Formats: sequence, C-alpha cells, structure tokens
Amino acid sequence: MRYLSTRGKHYCSTSAEAIKIGIAPDGGLFVPENPELITLEQLQKISSLSFNDQAAFILQHFLSDYTAEEIRSCVDKAYNTHAFDTPEITPLKNISPGLFSLELWHGPTCAFKDMALQILPHLLTGAAEKTQESDEIVILVATSGDTGKAALEGFKNVPGTSIIVFFPDKGISEIQKMQMVTQEGNNVHVIAVEGNFDDTQSGVKAIFADNETNIALNQSGYRFSSANSINWGRLVPQIVYYFTAYTTLLNRKEITPGEKINFTVPTGNFGNILAGYYAQKMGLPVNKLICAANENNVLTEFIRTGMYDRNRKFRKTLSPSMDILISSNLERLLYEATSGNTGKINHWMDELKIKGYYEVDPDTRNFIDNIFWSEYANDQETIKTIKQTYDQYNYLMDTHTAVGKNVYEKYLMGTGDSTKTVLVSTASPFKFNTSVARAIFSETEFSGKSEFELLTLLSQTTGMPIPQGLSDLDKKSVLHTNSIDKENMQQAVKQALKL
Repeated sequence: MRYLSTRGKHYCSTSAEAIKIGIAPDGGLFVPENPELITLEQLQKISSLSFNDQAAFILQHFLSDYTAEEIRSCVDKAYNTHAFDTPEITPLKNISPGLFSLELWHGPTCAFKDMALQILPHLLTGAAEKTQESDEIVILVATSGDTGKAALEGFKNVPGTSIIVFFPDKGISEIQKMQMVTQEGNNVHVIAVEGNFDDTQSGVKAIFADNETNIALNQSGYRFSSANSINWGRLVPQIVYYFTAYTTLLNRKEITPGEKINFTVPTGNFGNILAGYYAQKMGLPVNKLICAANENNVLTEFIRTGMYDRNRKFRKTLSPSMDILISSNLERLLYEATSGNTGKINHWMDELKIKGYYEVDPDTRNFIDNIFWSEYANDQETIKTIKQTYDQYNYLMDTHTAVGKNVYEKYLMGTGDSTKTVLVSTASPFKFNTSVARAIFSETEFSGKSEFELLTLLSQTTGMPIPQGLSDLDKKSVLHTNSIDKENMQQAVKQALKL
C-alpha cells in the first residue's frame, strides 16, 4: 500500500518509509491510498479472538510491507501483562443501558496514548531496518500532557533512537509533569516550554520543516521522526480498538452482526476520533462519530459550520490534554472529504497559517456532517458529570472522559438517537485526581491535599487500586529541569543532540 501526502508533493511506496519519516517533506501528513475493506463475516470470525490476534489481523491491512510474523512480534511486545494491568488490554465496561466505556488507560502511563506508543517503537525500529537506515532516529514530540510520557516510556533505551519531548510548562497537571521530569533513560530529553500546547506543536513542526537544522542533523548521523499523531505509525494502532470494541459487543451478544453503533470521543488534536473514521471507512458499522470538545471548542464550531478559526482565546481547562486550538489531524480528514484534492488542502492550510482561519466548501461540509456530530462541555459540566456518573452508576471517570459523557448526553437529548454507544475513555481518573476529587468529595475532604495525597484518598474511597505508573511518583528524583522560551526550541534540539 502506498502512502500519499495530504499536500500532494510526496508519497511513500511503503508503510515503513512513511512511519520512519513521520511527516511528509512538503509539510503534509501521510494517508493510506486505498485501505482494504473488512467484511462482516470477518468481523464475526475474529470476535472471539484475543486483543492481540485481532490487532495483528487489522494492522496487516495497513502494514503490507511488514510480514505477518513481524506484525505479530510488534503486537506481542506492545500489548502484554507486563505493560498493561489487565489481560483484556482495553476492557469494555457497561456504564448504563446502551452506553459502554472503552477503557484505554490500563497501560504504563495510564492514558490512551499507550495504545499507540507501546507499539510505535517496534514499528519504527522495524521500519529503519527495512529501509536500511543507518542514522540514529530522533523522535521529536510536542505534548499536551499524555503523549510525552507515553512516548518517553515507549522509546526509553530503544537502540538507534533518541527522544526529545517539549511540554507547556503551565498547561499540564502536576502528575503529568512529574511523570515526564522524572523519566529515566539514556536517550531521553524533556524540556518545558513557556507557552501553551499550540506553541510547542507549532515549534516542533517548524523544526521538522527547517532545512538548516535537518542538514546539520544529517551531517551528524541523525534524522528526525515523530511520535505525535502526525506520524501514521502513531495513528494506525488506534484503529484497532474501534474494531475490538465492536467485536466485544458482538461476542457478548449486545449487538447483532452489522448493527451500527456510535462512538463518543473526547479529542483535541483529532487523531483519536480520526482513527474511528478510518475504521468506518474499512467497513466497521458506525452510525455516528460524536466529537466531544472542551471550552477550546474549535472542532465543534468547525463540524457545525465548516469554519475553522483558531483566532480565539486559549482556555486552560480541567481537561488539559484537549486544550488545543490547532488540530493537526483534521488535515487528513480534509483529504478524505475532498477525495484527495490537494489544491484545496494547500489553500486552506495556507489560510490557516496566514489568517488563522479557513472555511471549507459545501460539499466538504456535507461529507463531514454525515459522519460527525459535535458539542462541547465546560468545566462546571465536566465536574457535574463525574459526580453524577459516580453517584448513579458507581463508575469513576477522569475529566476528559467526563467531557465525552456530557457531550453524549447532549447528543442523546438533541437527536433522540438511542443507538448503542461506546464512550472512548482516555485516561485513568487517578491521573487527574484533583478535579475528580473536587467532583466527588466535599471541600473539607480534599482541601489542602496534594495531588499525590489525593491518590490515596481516591483509592481508599472507591476501592480502586492506585495505578502502578502513578504510585510513589512524588518520591522519584527530578532528572529534567530545562525550561525555555518558545523561540528557543530549535536551539534546544541542537543542544540536546550536541550539534
């Protein structure tokens, strides 16, 4: 299968090449040329198989230059009970009649990014071998909180790689920050940026596109790649759990073969929900993809109106991993919606860069409207949803998942659509425990307690164990203290690599 750039000036003949490069040289994102269909008969056949069996089957449709043995090896190295705290890998819990929570946070960093970033290092090192790459691969990451730690954990001490992670100094939770600045590994670099996530993401993209930096890198025996969802190798593993959620419902006889379901997805960078679109394109019976946003609701406005406008106040919310105004993966959807009209995409991306906004044509808007629905939740609604769900169903969720559930309730009220729905749960409630505690405890119960003391309080109250990746985090040594202005990111890369 070939991979084409959304900007139209580059293509890769293999998935290995696309994964190794990460972002296309023309600034576009790689998309698969012709994804294969998976039939209902095949879905029924795999429904009783293990997560790993299903993952290997689905991935082979996109990674045609990897052998079946290579794919299975990558899958088994990524998804096992050493890395995940449950053999199910992605347990599906029934919250209420017709609503199921797909828990994607049972990996080492307690967030859904583990689903992709536990396997990406194996795909990437395999890609380097296949393309006879001799340079050391430098993984460059911008994070809004979760990607950074998941990438660090996945790539630490991986031979032939180095990883540099930039995070917004004031834009993540204390636990997210501590997870990164205490990261061990002989090939890891963690750098705080005085700005928001969009600043770090734009800075990383600029570094990728800078010829001078790339020349200096190549002369020193390095080459860039990415662990953000701009890399197809990051996005393709996420397609898997949309299929396994469906097959789990099939296997439990909650749905009949071919019955359509909805997915509600809290998202900021649009990668997670885009994986659901690719699953639908491959034949998964999806009725609606419900895009849940927080108060940085640029995606909700776009899906409703066709206008993408990042010229708005950036808001720090209780769901910080979604505090994003530039949703990179939307470009891939535009490619699909326009049947690969790269002229339109280049025009829109130029407008976004110069003016900060663009508006799509009616045909593109109709394409998106047929597949997606969107609404947003504010912080007050998020807290209320956590409390109501815990009180009514004894199910505890983090702030991002609560945004998703609140938006699902708005969808239900606004459309009357009672289609069975899977809520994509993106993080452990322990990871954002200050907000979760505020929702379920009185002011006197949680006031004055640190995030780490609240871990114990939540565990004692709910009976849920503290995830291993978060326990004793406050007792670890801080190993990374570098903090820079956003204008100095390029120089920080050179210093980290001693260029």
